[in-house]
Amino acid sequence: MIKIVVLVSGDGSNLQALIDSCHTGRIRPQIVGVISNEPNAYALERARLANIPTQVVNHREYADRASFEIEVTRVIQEWKAELILLAGFMRVLTPAFVNRYSGQMINIHPSLLPTYRGLNTHARVLETGDRMHGCSIHFVTQDLDAGAV
Repeated sequence: MIKIVVLVSGDGSNLQALIDSCHTGRIRPQIVGVISNEPNAYALERARLANIPTQVVNHREYADRASFEIEVTRVIQEWKAELILLAGFMRVLTPAFVNRYSGQMINIHPSLLPTYRGLNTHARVLETGDRMHGCSIHFVTQDLDAGAV
């Protein structure tokens, strides 16, 4: 069974879908922990209700991204994660962090990549009048929302 750490920043609806799928046996990974950079993220409560360990690593408490990522890495290693899932994690990660976990980190992005990379995807879809919209799951690379789907 693959051990997953989920990085979150917000409500955690994707996290909840993952928790539910694990509990029903639809998928077989083990969520070994949830890390949030936002102390008040509701995703933390979702994890606690499912008896999943949580850790807040508030990026505002670190001098720079590298220091923040050192602590995130420490927690990932402590939980012995084999895969990192970014599920509504709203921080851009440094090239050093991305390289360290190359091939082991995936992101859920709310558009059909390669269209609408970055933020505000739903608003941009509505502005352009596109009739097709969805989500992509892709490997994280140094280029924003550009990894293999």
